[in-house]
Amino acid sequence: MPIVAQSTETTDWVSRFADEVIEESERRAPGKPVVVASGLSPSGPIHLGNLREVMTPHLVADEVRRRGRQVRHLISWDDYDRYRKVPAGVAGVDETWAEHIGKPLTSVPAPKGSPYPNWAEHFKAAMVASLAELGVEFDGISQTAQYTSGVYREQILHAMKHRRDIDAVLAQYRTKKAPARKQQQKPVDEAELEAAEGSGAAAEDDGSGSAGYFPYKPYCGNCEKDLTTVTSYDDATTELTYACTACGFSETVRLSEFNRGKLVWKVDWPMRWAYEGVVFEPSGVDHSSPGSSFQVGGQIVGIFGGKQPIGPMYAFVGISGMAKMSSSRGGVPTAADALKIMEPQLLRWLYARRRPNQSFKIAFDQEIQRLYDEWDKLGAKVADGSALPADVAAHARAVGTAAGELPSTPRPMPYRTLASVADITAGHEDQALRILSELDPANPLGTLDEVRPRYDRAEAWINTQVPADQRTIVRDEPDADLLKSLDEPSQESLRLLLDGLAEHWSLDGLTHHVYGVPKVQAGFPADATPKELPPEIKTAQRTFFALLYHLLVGRDTGPRLPTLLLAVGQERVRRLLGA
Repeated sequence: MPIVAQSTETTDWVSRFADEVIEESERRAPGKPVVVASGLSPSGPIHLGNLREVMTPHLVADEVRRRGRQVRHLISWDDYDRYRKVPAGVAGVDETWAEHIGKPLTSVPAPKGSPYPNWAEHFKAAMVASLAELGVEFDGISQTAQYTSGVYREQILHAMKHRRDIDAVLAQYRTKKAPARKQQQKPVDEAELEAAEGSGAAAEDDGSGSAGYFPYKPYCGNCEKDLTTVTSYDDATTELTYACTACGFSETVRLSEFNRGKLVWKVDWPMRWAYEGVVFEPSGVDHSSPGSSFQVGGQIVGIFGGKQPIGPMYAFVGISGMAKMSSSRGGVPTAADALKIMEPQLLRWLYARRRPNQSFKIAFDQEIQRLYDEWDKLGAKVADGSALPADVAAHARAVGTAAGELPSTPRPMPYRTLASVADITAGHEDQALRILSELDPANPLGTLDEVRPRYDRAEAWINTQVPADQRTIVRDEPDADLLKSLDEPSQESLRLLLDGLAEHWSLDGLTHHVYGVPKVQAGFPADATPKELPPEIKTAQRTFFALLYHLLVGRDTGPRLPTLLLAVGQERVRRLLGA
């Protein structure tokens, strides 16, 4: 089975795959554009696990384009798949949608309130918009359009003519059991498991029936559902008779003229490989099991005169903060969800920096702040020439494509700082601008547009992902009881802070000052390094910080103190600290 080798070296995996893809394309179709493919089923929200199905070939295709080669990245929208179940967490969907199970996705009404004509178009639209924001260039192919217009007629007739050959391939696996899945340290979400099989319906029947094997499944002419059974087929006339188990309808049609049905998934996928000349397509980890669509397809594709694509098996994409999102939405977050709280460059980087067979997590919780810190540090290393070659390549693939760089934030301040400011100001842009302008007095911010869209993403994260009880609410009045109860050392620490407040009123200045107060109080210079200090200084700093948080926001913790102090403002800080 032609799987691209996946090295454990820290080299640029995209370039390595591009080398192999170009070589294989020249061997199969010299002089023609390289064809890579993805498949997505718009049966519900297309989540971040599915996005790996697109990003892996996109990154390889983009590298091929960077080398001056023509390439087509096909995305097959499996919108002619059957509607299998009512997804949880989709607004406007209730139990009445169950009556549509078995119909093509394009024959199911869109969720209530949607401007789109059907279920498939509704969920496809969100993904198309996200891919545009991510800079993903592709040629979309609607399988509804392909099948209902008769594009695949010759392939369907060919599959029916060679149904015994196809059946013989499938029979090799029907009695085999998949190997027991290794016990995972953490349960994998059901939606992630669905993504692992890639496009199409992994559990769909393969065409077997009491009347024999037929790799084609009609949609009923009466109820539109695929709960049909082919009872006879004549190769000479192409007359096919089927009966619907859902409504009892039956009819005889001439398959050479009939366009209301499709090949079963395990035949449909390899048929498309041959028809489109696909050279590279990734597949989910479940394709390593006997009888999986990719393994079986590798044998069936030859019946259509084609070859199986090369391509890596990709691992799961986990979500940090998944439990909270699942309970509220009923599924894994989508690319659109991620792009509300992070810039496209960061999301691209998360997929580009890990080889496809490596799992990784996308953060919707506090971890997003650490990821952004890591991303900004990488940018600085790339700028000064100290980054490793593989990291430079991943960074370049994140910030742009062969067509050019993606729109970016002109002045990318730290995400955690922007989130803290958005949290404290609660939507008041004039206050946010005041605080951000004071972060660097020598180079003050002129307008919030300089920190957009990153500021907007940080604000959205605060508003949608941070629980209300963790939001920062600055006290209106001083905590008189707490101030009265303070011992002399605590009072002295507040005096030291307030005495140097005006002098250190900038982000760097306050950082130095806040950490320096406990040092000075213990008899050490404010700029003494941790190596020069006894361990108890750290304890004193934590105690001092907790006191400031209690006096300012009534909690043990909060945003970084320098940012919080700037946000509150000098006059109000002095009042709340008892000056």
